Amino acid sequence: MAQLKTRRPENIDGDLFVDTSCIDCDTCRWMAPAIFSRAGEMSAVHTQPTTAEQRLQALTALLSCPTASIGTVARPDDIQQAHRQLPAPIEDNVFHCGYHSEKSYGATSYFIQRPGGNILIDSPRFAAPLVKQLETMGGVKYLYLTHRDDVADHAKFQQHFGCDRILHQDDITPDTQSVEIQPTGPSPYPLAPDITIIPVPGHSKGHTVMLYKNRFLFTGDHLAWSSYLGHLHGFRRYCWYSWTEQIQSMKRLADYDFEWVLPGHGRRLHSAAMAQEMQTCIAWMEKA
Repeated sequence: MAQLKTRRPENIDGDLFVDTSCIDCDTCRWMAPAIFSRAGEMSAVHTQPTTAEQRLQALTALLSCPTASIGTVARPDDIQQAHRQLPAPIEDNVFHCGYHSEKSYGATSYFIQRPGGNILIDSPRFAAPLVKQLETMGGVKYLYLTHRDDVADHAKFQQHFGCDRILHQDDITPDTQSVEIQPTGPSPYPLAPDITIIPVPGHSKGHTVMLYKNRFLFTGDHLAWSSYLGHLHGFRRYCWYSWTEQIQSMKRLADYDFEWVLPGHGRRLHSAAMAQEMQTCIAWMEKA
């Protein structure tokens, strides 16, 4: 829980604040950009909410902060309303779960509600309000894990929902050795007629991405929009396996059609010109 005594001096005066436990994961800044910004390599409140909508956005960011670094001076009587906003709809039947986990350094998790069985993409915190909401939305049939880093509370979700977890065999660790579905090799894995899991080694050896309806691409730590660079990119600084392999994976991925990039880290992108966005990304990666 955020501590008023460690409130950052960069916060503007008012009820909402960020304390010094912030890990600079960027979650609050993209969830509520009108309220939070980066200051001194951490987040801070640059504007206090002035409308009910801004207040609600700020509180959903508070709930989603992986380190509970956001707090309020007064008890937030409207916090239950914020809980009800998560999972938050993105488009169609795709949702942002919120409740980011410190175990995954604040990675974003998603949820797909579909007749063939709901899918949780990368593990959020096993938070009671989220679990209750997922129950009302039909539960979880599959827990798809893009790679070894963002597994967080996967075991708790499996135990609660009885879902089948999916993680490429090359990214299995002692913590995930009991995962039910372990695709192998470099070939795409068709989970369902509308879902393809695509191996993209680079960030890690067994990293995969998931393509849904040829529209939504869930990319983990492979691909994201950079607000700093102004284009899609791979994480050169955080490539743990092979940058050369990641470039080749990106080139193969560019052959697929999609219009959404939904990453674990970094910003999401919706574009009708995704093919050009991918070529810009690849050209940048080859020079990085």
